[in-house]
Amino acid sequence: MSAEGTRRRYDSLRRTAQAMETRAEIAQAARRLFVARGWTATTVRDVAREAGVSVPTVYSVYGNKAGLTRALVDAAGLSADPSRQLAELEAPQATPERQLAVMAAFDRRLFEHAGDVIVPLREAARTEPELAALYRESRARADETRVAVFSSWQTGTLRPGLDVRTAADIYAGLCSIDVYTTLTAERGWSPDRVERWWGEALARELLNTPPDHRA
Repeated sequence: MSAEGTRRRYDSLRRTAQAMETRAEIAQAARRLFVARGWTATTVRDVAREAGVSVPTVYSVYGNKAGLTRALVDAAGLSADPSRQLAELEAPQATPERQLAVMAAFDRRLFEHAGDVIVPLREAARTEPELAALYRESRARADETRVAVFSSWQTGTLRPGLDVRTAADIYAGLCSIDVYTTLTAERGWSPDRVERWWGEALARELLNTPPDHRA
């Protein structure tokens, strides 16, 4: 390849890297402002100023404020490593007890790494229709995983009287950010302890374990 061709290739790589850095800087600025001020009080202009870019740049990268918020929600999900969760759920040795522990570990990572984003966005969703729809979508995705896992179990795995949807409801009630925050921030539990307790509690509440195997 000629020197000119090499220079053009590296120029292209440089532009791609710069674009990725700009996206990350904008998202990080939005996260800081949303956490500090709340969604309603934060404007696209505020985000642009915090990120050190122009307002048109924010719009060109994320479309609008709702698009920027969606990016934050997606980033929050990625911070919990969904690929790891899927691999562990599908592992040949993954028993129902192990699968519950895997999902609890995912939620622990999610709340530990992105709880500061989830809580203010949930609160803003109470009055902002766009955020309400986004929050419902994120909760529906979480339920899809749980329903898929529970539906894959053999008949009789769930406790008598429980159907898959009710099991998903119970899971959501136990493994919530409110429970995580209460135990870690107010009760002094470590994230590891919360994760272990979730796994044990979920097994007790959801699985049809013979009496002599129960704690």
